[in-house]
Amino acid sequence: MARTYAGVVGVVVILIGVVGLLLGEQSLLGLVNIDIVEDIVHLVTGGLLAYVGFGQRDEGLARSVVGGLGVVYLLVGVLGFIIPFLFGLLPHGYSIVDNIIHLALGAAGIAVAFSSQGGTTARA
Repeated sequence: MARTYAGVVGVVVILIGVVGLLLGEQSLLGLVNIDIVEDIVHLVTGGLLAYVGFGQRDEGLARSVVGGLGVVYLLVGVLGFIIPFLFGLLPHGYSIVDNIIHLALGAAGIAVAFSSQGGTTARA
């Protein structure tokens, strides 16, 4: 379950990072802010999720990565409400929609990590 989640969410997060880089630093549909730092983070975290989803077979590793990134995204969602510019890293700051998306990704990642079966390695 964690590998499937990681693969799907990883591809989506990579696409968000690519679209953000192509659009430059502007608002997407007037709802979410796009900054290059965030785009790079999306590419890195999406790539990591895609790797554990598609590139390896260890469910335990996938569960750990999904849970760990879930905690990070949850923390970013909370910090986005308190410090929307993240100490100057984001020139345009987070919108409420950005924060809600980060909170949802964080909560979903943590839920998947905790609900996945033990760390068995699939055999080919």
